[in-house]
Amino acid sequence: MKLDKPVALALLLSMTGTQAALAGSASGSSALALAALVARCSPNLSAADKKTVATLFAGSTNVAGSKKISVNADKLVCRTSNVDLTSRSCEVTYKNGKRTMKGREANELFATMALAGIPAEGAAGSNFESASKLKCTLDVGAIKQKDGGGAACDFAPGN
Repeated sequence: MKLDKPVALALLLSMTGTQAALAGSASGSSALALAALVARCSPNLSAADKKTVATLFAGSTNVAGSKKISVNADKLVCRTSNVDLTSRSCEVTYKNGKRTMKGREANELFATMALAGIPAEGAAGSNFESASKLKCTLDVGAIKQKDGGGAACDFAPGN
């Protein structure tokens, strides 16, 4: 029975490590980029918040206020093909709707997801990235300080 404790400990550590490996996060410029692309078509953000996020992403800190803006999406799924070179699409699911992107817009989100650390998968001529439960927080006041802080995103693996 001396093996019971080491086996239980090994099992617990492996489960904890697996859960940590499944969750992801991004911060800094990649988090701002991901939040900006998801915010652009979000039905959950006000026009003023969308404009603030777009202005920050465009490289300007000439925005009023210093509030925090939350950018959330239930699911992100992007696909490209290395057989049909014209095929690229993304679907972003929000609590209040769904947005489909094609072409350059989808390619931009696909590349930004990779930059943010969302792992790519592939099978027989296709490339695939997905994440769920995306929660980004943009602290406008901190971003305006231009010291690398103020943008953070957390996400779970896609389904």
